[in-house]
Amino acid sequence: MRGSPDRNEVVYTHSPMALQSGVGTEPREGYVKSISHRANRRDVLKGGSALAAGIVGVQSHGNEKALASDVTPVATPMAAGPTLTGILFSDDEMDAQLLRALDTIYAGGADFGECFITSRLIPNGDTAAWLAQWQALGDRMTANANGSLATGNVVSAREAFLRAVTYYRTSSIFLYRPPLDPAFAHAFDLQRDAFQQAAPLSEWTIEVVQIPYEQTTLEGYLLLRGGPGPHPIVMMVDGYDGTKEELYFSGGVAALRRGYAALLVDGPGQGGVLIEQGLHFRPDWEAVVTPQVDFLLTRPEIDPERIVLMGRSWGGYLAPRAATAEHRIAALVADSAQYDPGGTALAFFPKEYQDQILTADPGPLNDMLYGVMKENPGLAFSLERGMLTHGFSTPIEYVRGLQEYTLVGIADQIQCPSFICNGENDPVGATAKALYDAIVAPKEYIEFMNLEGAGQHDEAGAAALFSQRVFDWLDMTLAG
Repeated sequence: MRGSPDRNEVVYTHSPMALQSGVGTEPREGYVKSISHRANRRDVLKGGSALAAGIVGVQSHGNEKALASDVTPVATPMAAGPTLTGILFSDDEMDAQLLRALDTIYAGGADFGECFITSRLIPNGDTAAWLAQWQALGDRMTANANGSLATGNVVSAREAFLRAVTYYRTSSIFLYRPPLDPAFAHAFDLQRDAFQQAAPLSEWTIEVVQIPYEQTTLEGYLLLRGGPGPHPIVMMVDGYDGTKEELYFSGGVAALRRGYAALLVDGPGQGGVLIEQGLHFRPDWEAVVTPQVDFLLTRPEIDPERIVLMGRSWGGYLAPRAATAEHRIAALVADSAQYDPGGTALAFFPKEYQDQILTADPGPLNDMLYGVMKENPGLAFSLERGMLTHGFSTPIEYVRGLQEYTLVGIADQIQCPSFICNGENDPVGATAKALYDAIVAPKEYIEFMNLEGAGQHDEAGAAALFSQRVFDWLDMTLAG
């Protein structure tokens, strides 16, 4: 690991050659910056896939095609060497979601054969079959769990319930669109029920908690390892289409294994808060995090001086935003970190249309985008999911609403040590380094590489490596 001249700044990045030799390097290879030109509306069609990647918070692990270089005014990751793409589906998003499910194997959220055979039963692009097959797998796991439980085999029951959580959540991924589909709500209920059946069977304490929030409460899980406290704790912030139950696999287990407690909460726009309470994303995420810190300070098991905030995917914006105002946080982790989500989304449109996107009559612009969405399922998925979770009825409303989501001008208000990272092949985290550069607190930057098997969104497929680097840094940081 090579430090910069500033003792508070560490940049860790490898080129493919350096990975083979084990030597860290400064140059960021595999990235291009391009400039815009005069374009017509057909250029938007050419850039549809990149816009899907550029609508920040896309929880896609796929290999989205880059926008034509002559209309892309932002840095775009370009894959170097082999990537974890094209595993089983030629449909990029389905393949990405398969990888996302496989990533939970590290924490007991899936098994390879179950995922692989189920995927073999799904034709490329057939979202109805996707829902049916993954839900059938979840049903089978639930039946297995109940069978084991009836005979007193608690460990087997717990393991099967936990795999059911992933399979039910995975089943509903392509239902993120307005209006809210009853099948989407049903799948959420199934995955939550499976988790809450596993919870009392756990080797750890999993407590369902209610966090006061404005005029309501946010449901969460407080995970405690046991033993003498007070314990350090990781507060986790998930992405666009994640749930607090998925957070158990994407950070909760890794924390518990290392002696940390964890707090997993659905915020506005996420999980049950979206489905059952009708609350949508908000840019000032400190309003969501501060009540959680207040709650933790009432718990004697928790060390008030060692509260960590970790955001992944869209949480790579939400967590840093919260840290600009909530200064009781001892350390920040932002994965697929994002500096200016609204500006990034806008930048994928040709320059001469950017002002129109923000100010012109939305009718023709929406017609244009709906036309592009018909030709580009990836873009449709991203825009429709954003409309649902932000509470907007049209794509243009969503893109305009995203302009409030930015850390430009306020990132220097983050006061705690910060671990900023992204995957080499992940367009969502393309501005991670810009966020790192804007932070003035002690900080570290890591780019996870394709040749490590870690270059995809949220380092999917490399959960062990991600956990090693993050928690080794946290142990060192909190000890200081």
